[in-house]
Amino acid sequence: MDNKRAGLNKFTKQEIMASQVSHIVYAKRLFEALEDSKMIKVLRDTRDLLIPDDFDKDQFILGCTFPDIRRIDRRIKRKDTHLRFEPLDLNFSDLSSFEAGWKFHLYCDMRREEVLNGYGFYDLKGTGDFFGLPSKLLEDELLHDVYNNWEKIVAYFGNVPFIETGIGVDAETFSLWYAILAKYLEEKPTGKTMHVFLSKQFGIGGDLDEIIKTVESLKKNKKALEMISRINEEII
Repeated sequence: MDNKRAGLNKFTKQEIMASQVSHIVYAKRLFEALEDSKMIKVLRDTRDLLIPDDFDKDQFILGCTFPDIRRIDRRIKRKDTHLRFEPLDLNFSDLSSFEAGWKFHLYCDMRREEVLNGYGFYDLKGTGDFFGLPSKLLEDELLHDVYNNWEKIVAYFGNVPFIETGIGVDAETFSLWYAILAKYLEEKPTGKTMHVFLSKQFGIGGDLDEIIKTVESLKKNKKALEMISRINEEII
């Protein structure tokens, strides 16, 4: 199969990769919703929202950027990081804040595809190239400015507390993943920083230079930009 021309219907669960900036921005959306009593009621009725009493936002963000750690350690299997917490809703009862963030990551992966498919995103030229990775990198770039305290995230990720995840991730790998993320999050994503970030991971399906070129091409597609912007509006 030609990686560049693979459409969404040909994606495999192993190949689809998340956008790290975006997951943090979507967590921010959830935090904002939790401060709105009317929104809380809507989410309880439609998304089974239930937040634990000892909810910790920092631990939640740590969890919501955790699952793609498998990209730097071949021993970590996707089934262990991504096939968990069924059903995928906003019910975080009986979960730690880290686990709640982890579940939220998986929820966002699912919800993102629902939103984009609803708008026919993958019918647009180039959106399915390289298993959809360029569109996710572009999503990171577009959403970066929505979050206004990256310095705190970078500092936190540069010195994360080790959390036992139950899937065999050791402390060294755990710290390395968040150090890589901290470097990526230092500034608004550019072709150069995207390239460096991808180079730290294995299993990227395609030439990195061509992936970045596709990101630049998608920037010129007004419809694609509009649809990507809808994700943050509709993620929850």
